[in-house]
Parts: sequence; structure tokens; C-alpha cells
Amino acid sequence: MNGKSADRRTRITVLVALAANLVIASAKTVGGLLSGSPALLSEAAHSVADSVNEVFLLAALRRSRRPADARHPFGYGKERYFWSLLAAVGIFVMGGCFSFFQGFEALRSHEEESGSSGYAVGLAVLGVALVAEGTSLVRALHQVRHEEGGAKDPALRTVVAEDATAVIGVVLAMAGMALHLVTGNVVWEASASLAIGVLLVYVAFRLGRDARDQLIGEAADPELREAIGDFLGRQAEIDNVESLLTMRLGLDSVLVAARVDLSPGIDSEEVERVSVRIRRTMSRTWPQADHVFLDITNAPPTGGV
Repeated sequence: MNGKSADRRTRITVLVALAANLVIASAKTVGGLLSGSPALLSEAAHSVADSVNEVFLLAALRRSRRPADARHPFGYGKERYFWSLLAAVGIFVMGGCFSFFQGFEALRSHEEESGSSGYAVGLAVLGVALVAEGTSLVRALHQVRHEEGGAKDPALRTVVAEDATAVIGVVLAMAGMALHLVTGNVVWEASASLAIGVLLVYVAFRLGRDARDQLIGEAADPELREAIGDFLGRQAEIDNVESLLTMRLGLDSVLVAARVDLSPGIDSEEVERVSVRIRRTMSRTWPQADHVFLDITNAPPTGGV
């Protein structure tokens, strides 16, 4: 229930961000067309990319909670990371690349002036966007800080990254537009558009790298692995822990595979009881370790042939 409750809160956060981005994207597009501002059009592309990404995140929340089946015996937890990877690609292609295009086009056009009325509309749109994006960012940060495991949720991390990038992007666009309006030099606005592109590409790279690591198969947190290793080493029946492997299967699902040597003299029936007891204790102590595999061997007797 805790996981489902967390997902409901995350879904609300994503929906708030989606609604804000849809309204803002429309306003930025209209403002950008009226003013001819490359920075504002770059921000419009940024908001469109964020809106598409929020749809990806909603799909991740729904699909990642499906129960395990014959085709996917370890569940669908990694769906979260797959859709987060698509969101990173969306930020790069729709946001970053379009921002670079707008910046280079502005430099190539050699425009020196634009109508002040159109730019006034554009700056007003960006002001409203700054308030909306800031509100969405505050909500996402509040959930991350007050919810256990929130910082590890790729959906929440993506929303936070998008909103933080949007706030910075709006500030850059406003600065570029204001300087263009004051100086009549489009270089300021083109530079703002290029800066937004660099920012989006960097954020896309970071999000994509995190999603890639999880899809390839990343180990559980070192603290969890150390705690499990200490627990196995304290068992009186275990002589040695030869290897301990972990892999994160989802937000709250971890696979644990351990190869252990039992103390000499334990018969086969006792081996089975020890194995069941260890797995049950681990499941109670670490609920996220929902897939535990023990490869148990008897340690060879010492001091004889």
C-alpha cells in the first residue's frame, strides 16, 4: 500500500506539472510568434518537450506496478527507468536541439530590432511561466524531501529536473529578451537560446545516464548490501559468504543472490530449514529484497582426508 500511495502522490505531482506545461507551452508559442523571439520559441519547445515527457512518466507509473507474470517473472519495475530514458531523449531532441536551431537561426538572420509591444507580451508570458514552473518545482521538491525513497524515484527526479531546468530557462530567456529590447542586438537573445540548449542537453545526459545504469542492472545501495552481508555472516550455520550479488529491479524491488558455505556437519534436512529461515528473516527485515536466492554448499571438513 505504501508504494501505491506514493505512486498516487507522484501521479498528482506529474499531472500538476503536465497541466502547467500545456498552458505555458501554448502561451509561449503565441508569445514567441507575436514577438519573433528565438529565446521564447526555444522555451516553447522546452515546455512541449516537458509535456510529452510527463505523459511518458504517467505511463511509467501505471505500467511499473503490474504484477509479475510468466514472461516477466521479476515484475515490471524497470518500466520506470525505460520511460525515464525516453523522457531524457525527448528533452534532448525536442528541447535541446530546437533551442540550438533557434539560436543559430537568430545569429544568421542579423535582426537588430523587434517591436517593443510584442516583446512586452513575451516578457509577460515568461513572468507567468516563471510563477507556474516555480510552483510545480516547489511541490515536487516537497514530495522528494518528505517521502521515503522519493529521491530515488526516476519519475520524481525527472519532474524536479524538468521544473528546475524550466525555471532557469525562463530566467535566461527573460534576460536575453530584455537585453535584446534594450540594446537592439539579437546576439543577446540568440545567446540565451543557445544557453537554454546547453542546459537541456546537460539535463538530458544526466537523466539518460541514470536510466541507462538502472536498465543495465545497477547494484542495490551499498548500505543495504553491507547490512545483508553482515546478517549472513552472523548466522551460526554459515561458515563463509563466498559472494553476494544484488540488483535493483524497481523502485522497491531488489534481487539478492548469495553463495554461502555452511559449517561442516549439517545434514540435508537442516540445510533446507536454515535456507528457509534465512530467506524469511531477510524478507521481514528488508521488504524490498523480494527475490532472494541462496546457493548453499557444505564447507569441507578440516583436518582430514
